[in-house]
Amino acid sequence: MTEALAPFRQLDHQRVLFEDGLALDCGAVVAPLAVAYRTYGRLNAARSNAVLVCHALTGDQYVAEPHPLTGKSGWWEAVVGPGKPIDTERYFVICANVLGGCMGSSGPPEEMTDGDGRGLGRPWGTDFPSVTIRDMVRAQKRLVEHLGIARLLAVVGGSMGGMQVLEWAATYPDMVVAAAPIATASYHSAQNIAFHEVGRAAIHGDPDWQGGRYWEDGRIPAKGLSVARMVAHITYLSEQALGRKFGRRLRGASALTFLEDVFEVESYLRYQGSTFVQRFDANSYLTITRAMDYFDLAAEHGGEVAAAFRGTSTRFLVASFSSDWLFPTEESRALVRALNAAAANVSFVEIATDKGHDAFLLDEPVFHRALGGFLRGAAAKVGV
Repeated sequence: MTEALAPFRQLDHQRVLFEDGLALDCGAVVAPLAVAYRTYGRLNAARSNAVLVCHALTGDQYVAEPHPLTGKSGWWEAVVGPGKPIDTERYFVICANVLGGCMGSSGPPEEMTDGDGRGLGRPWGTDFPSVTIRDMVRAQKRLVEHLGIARLLAVVGGSMGGMQVLEWAATYPDMVVAAAPIATASYHSAQNIAFHEVGRAAIHGDPDWQGGRYWEDGRIPAKGLSVARMVAHITYLSEQALGRKFGRRLRGASALTFLEDVFEVESYLRYQGSTFVQRFDANSYLTITRAMDYFDLAAEHGGEVAAAFRGTSTRFLVASFSSDWLFPTEESRALVRALNAAAANVSFVEIATDKGHDAFLLDEPVFHRALGGFLRGAAAKVGV
């Protein structure tokens, strides 16, 4: 795919192509299937120390290294690295860009193919088929098998990453020794779907949206995508965190105005939106938010979450954060009750913090100790 086909600079990502493609839940086939990924640490001789990290909505495979587009630190460098909870001196860590993403895996910015897998010289755009969390996991499984790994020591992820963790444990239980779904739930709530729809409406309402074919004129719906990011980012924080960071501090505006930022929090949100459009594709945002909205583990298993895990030998650590109102603790407790009903081996921890949903990405020592201890226990079980 050339730069002319893309709304932002394309990179030569590390990835693998599966020529036979992937059949999706919607009935479509994406062929060839591209999965972009990064690895950290070394795979041991027994191939038993692999940990798959699943990223959230706006994340990607660059979990523990500077991002190639922004230069910013990896999104989970607080957790992944030498001597950290996901210790790259002990574990072989894999992180893949999700199906439908925009960092090298098959998705809307990638070149569209015909039924025979031939490139058509244009991006998929809105023609990229609808995907589910289960489709994302199927693509990851292809990568894991390609790397010669028959069983993962652990699958770990927060938010949408946690949804992938649950899908892994439900769909491929024999491949997962331990699973850590963090700050997540077994379904996407009506409130969360509503927030996503506001973001999608902002993108659709941008004059540069052009019916999703913005790439034809080399433009992007930057204003709409920026607003979508701003709305989403508010949900990632708590009222306490916003108050502590910004309060009602002003930026020195001389008079009441609608033409400039008056409050510090306004400037912060605008900055979040403006940097986001430099690294994310609008059509990918639409695709991935819909995948989250579709997620409902009970619906996949006859209306009962527990049915997804009956007979499983996978160990679970469910973690939530007290000020997370996007995925509140009660949803984690409901997941734990379902796992208990399935007689699964499950531990649960609620971390007291005022940092909101984003707490799982930040410096939370209690959470880090819990996750690190959980992984060490799983490693001891299999002799890693």
